Amino acid sequence: MPYRRLPNTDQARIRALKAVVVKADIYDVYDLAVSLKVLTETRNFLTKFEAAQSYYSQCFERQSQAGHKHQANVRMARLYISHFIQVLNLAIIRSEVRAAYKSHYGLPADSTNVPDLSTEAALVEWGRKIISGETKRISQGGAPIYNPTIAKVKVHYDIFTDSYDRQKNLQSLTARSLETLSAMRDTADKLILDIWNQVEKKYENVFPNEKRLDLCRDYGLIYYYRTGEKRKEEVTK
Repeated sequence: MPYRRLPNTDQARIRALKAVVVKADIYDVYDLAVSLKVLTETRNFLTKFEAAQSYYSQCFERQSQAGHKHQANVRMARLYISHFIQVLNLAIIRSEVRAAYKSHYGLPADSTNVPDLSTEAALVEWGRKIISGETKRISQGGAPIYNPTIAKVKVHYDIFTDSYDRQKNLQSLTARSLETLSAMRDTADKLILDIWNQVEKKYENVFPNEKRLDLCRDYGLIYYYRTGEKRKEEVTK
């Protein structure tokens, strides 16, 4: 005996709900296998659910598209910040810059390692420290670091932080839209379950079995056959 399974994606939920609405558009409401109450609830809910799903898809698409450009900005900011720190360390090794000035940048005086820049939060933090430190050192009479200059670093850092803020906002919008959509799924599943139960009840005395299943399928019900089950039924016909 085939078994049914509730949809597990939002698009599948929408298709299941639409199947009933389409039926109502074609046939007289009193000939339907579902109650007028459930049909009205389905129409009203489907409009809101489709809108929520569409808005989430738009938010996710905007975030995804912006994310590709943002990652390019991340790579450039990481490259320039890392390179500047390396050049600063080399200048200190050559005694062109006093090691004591490393405190201006928040860097340890006894290490020439580049800080961990693997995360975007770290880039935000270290970019700010490096720009502030170099500005302070130059204001105290220090010779500027070249190749890259702090001005060049700041250009790429500002581009990065702008896209970082935009990406955070887009992520927030996507998260909120997904939260709204997720909160509606339980209602969608309950509606679909109610519809399917009413449809199966309506046609429970229809034979043969395959005709009954076809009538139910017209209302969006999806049946699954267990391994070998359909072949056995076909053989016995």
